[in-house]
This record gives sequence, structure tokens and C-alpha cells, in this order.
Amino acid sequence: MKKYYTNGEVTVLWQPDKCTHSGMCARGLSSVFKPKQVPWVDMSGASSEEIVAQVTKCPSGALS
Repeated sequence: MKKYYTNGEVTVLWQPDKCTHSGMCARGLSSVFKPKQVPWVDMSGASSEEIVAQVTKCPSGALS
């Protein structure tokens, strides 16, 4: 399964089967990555640049 989240400028792909639930995304950018909410990714919570910078830090590659 793959889930896509977009703000019209950038799209984040989440592959839950790869996710190790390290929490780096939520700790690094909690205005976007909110694991206790549905949907858990709020692309309006930060700039595209901030989102891309945080996504590149995903240790499992579940976010890209």
C-alpha cells in the first residue's frame, strides 16, 4: 500500500510497510506529521521546503 499527500507543490509518498515508526518525522516537524490524527499528514502545516527537508531524514525510507 502507498499513500500520497500533496499541497499542490510537493507530494509526499508514505509506504506504511516500510515504516519502522521511529517518530523522527513527528519529532522533527510536528505541524505536518501527526501520528494520532487521521489523516496523519497535514501538508498545510509547513512550507514545501521544510517538508522536503524532514522527509529526507526518514531512516526507513517510508517517506519520500
